[in-house]
Amino acid sequence: MMSPSITGRMNMPQEPDPDLSSGDGKDMPPAGDQQVADAAPDNWVDLYAPRAIRPYLRLMRADRPVGTWLLFWPCAWSITLAAPQTGQYVLHLPILYLLVLFLTGAFVMRGAGCVWNDITDREFDARVARTASRPIPSGQVSVTAALVFLASLLAIGFLVLIQLTWAAIGLGVGSLALVAIYPFAKRFTWWPQIFLGLAINWGALMGWAAVTGALSWAALCLYLAGIAWTLGYDTIYAHQDKEDDALIGVKSTALRLGGHTKAWLWGFYGATLLFLALAGIFAGIGWVYFAGLLISAFHLMRQVRDTNLDTPDECLAAFKSNRDFGAIIFAALLAGTLGSSV
Repeated sequence: MMSPSITGRMNMPQEPDPDLSSGDGKDMPPAGDQQVADAAPDNWVDLYAPRAIRPYLRLMRADRPVGTWLLFWPCAWSITLAAPQTGQYVLHLPILYLLVLFLTGAFVMRGAGCVWNDITDREFDARVARTASRPIPSGQVSVTAALVFLASLLAIGFLVLIQLTWAAIGLGVGSLALVAIYPFAKRFTWWPQIFLGLAINWGALMGWAAVTGALSWAALCLYLAGIAWTLGYDTIYAHQDKEDDALIGVKSTALRLGGHTKAWLWGFYGATLLFLALAGIFAGIGWVYFAGLLISAFHLMRQVRDTNLDTPDECLAAFKSNRDFGAIIFAALLAGTLGSSV
């Protein structure tokens, strides 16, 4: 329920409607083709995808691409910053190829993570208004079918992974433990966002290893920056579900921090910028990058200052805007690495 893959919140019945796949109501969606409440009504899956595969695309959140971007950006940051260490730049074909591989991997593995999350959370999801219409709790996809689909996504992810260096492959295999643990974290800690941050930003390490064959202090700083960033945006996200989570016994930083959340957000985002700056310093990037960090700082400041954490729509908008933050950092890194070469 708390993975970074949502696009909205609507008032839906607490339990799936047993009449969705039967009866003679002409306005009812066809069996196995129920739209998901927390997806935009005009998303491409509902509009254009073949009906038979829509439930599976919804299950992997293909109708909500923001999560793919949040997984991809740390990879792209790392690849871009690491390239000059080997005498290359983003415009060089091998680096562009790596970016395409990691974008493909982000789409597939984000989908796999969502499927695993929904399998483990199916009983919780059925009791929460925003998630009761998701494919598994609503009966569109069985658990067995979901497991088969998960295996298929992991197989595709493995094919992407073996295109990388041995160091990156080893890191990629190691990340599976974090992905497997994350859905259970909300059951035993008030800080499941830490586990999400550890998992979703692993690409910052993998990207560097894919370019250089090793790790560095700059890569570690990018990873720490991503973890702090995730603590910020996913805490904002979790405020959408805080009432339901409290009722069903699910833990989150939103519930743990409560009215002090904004003070913590300043800290999370401040740490994000600090570690991003340190990554640039360790990598010897050009000054243009640091100018870009100032722009990104303003973006994060507006998130904290302007978001009403008691208004789900505002939390959603702030959460989704982190896709743009990732793009700003990528552009700053690109400018900084190109600028340092002239």
